[in-house]
Amino acid sequence: MTAREILCKMKEKVGLGSSETDSGKGKSKISKHITHGYHLVKGRSYHAMEDYVVAQFKQVDNNELGLFAIFDGHAGHNVPNYLRSHLFDNILKEPDFWKEPAKAVRRAYSITDSNILDKSGELGRGGSTAVTAILINCQKLVVANIGDSRAVLCKNGVAKQLSVDHEPTTEHEDIKNRGGFVSNFPGDVPRVDGRLAVSRAFGDKSLKKHLSSEPHVKMVMINDDAEFIILASDGLWKVMSNQEAVDSIKGIKNARSSAKRLTEEALNRESNDDISCIVVKFQ
Repeated sequence: MTAREILCKMKEKVGLGSSETDSGKGKSKISKHITHGYHLVKGRSYHAMEDYVVAQFKQVDNNELGLFAIFDGHAGHNVPNYLRSHLFDNILKEPDFWKEPAKAVRRAYSITDSNILDKSGELGRGGSTAVTAILINCQKLVVANIGDSRAVLCKNGVAKQLSVDHEPTTEHEDIKNRGGFVSNFPGDVPRVDGRLAVSRAFGDKSLKKHLSSEPHVKMVMINDDAEFIILASDGLWKVMSNQEAVDSIKGIKNARSSAKRLTEEALNRESNDDISCIVVKFQ
């Protein structure tokens, strides 16, 4: 076995992914029909891969947590890499996590962003979007996001978006009230202060006065009609609708194969961005 193969096996075991092409899988111990798989591919841009994922089941005392996240960096990979290592730890440190998980997630997002800003000399000027999902004892799902990475739940074959795309056009009043502006140049997407194409993000110290790091949080119960959830970076959602993504993997039982199929379809549709995808199958 080569050194690269050993590294990939180690990443798969701990549920971490970040390379030009990376893949992994896992399953719940308390409900073995619940499985997850992830797949990442680097886009056609000249910069290094800036997407990172977390996908793992973790035992915490007598509870099991499914921890899933995609961090899509911009202007460098340091911030998403930091998030991969620290965000879930900060969430689980919150004393009210088990009683009020949504409140704990919001507070941990804020604390983590403050930590990133404090370390900007070390981490650099970049930032990252995030979409996270915590599956508590295979029953309760807590989804949070900032930016344009997205979470979509399939129930009875129908796609239901659980996250909110934070775009400069939809939050231009808030940006303006903070002293910023939204550019809208021909041939380009709207950008905060002419620079960033999302209105919420971790990091980005030079833009922070005009950005928000407040996450959208949603809680849902996983019932018998829940089939799977897709978490993906905007490299997928730029070229596929929610329902198209759901329809493309309906007949695939394997979670990792589902994630790979989605990234391949995004490439076939000529997505140029980094593409990261996690699929959690509930049935």
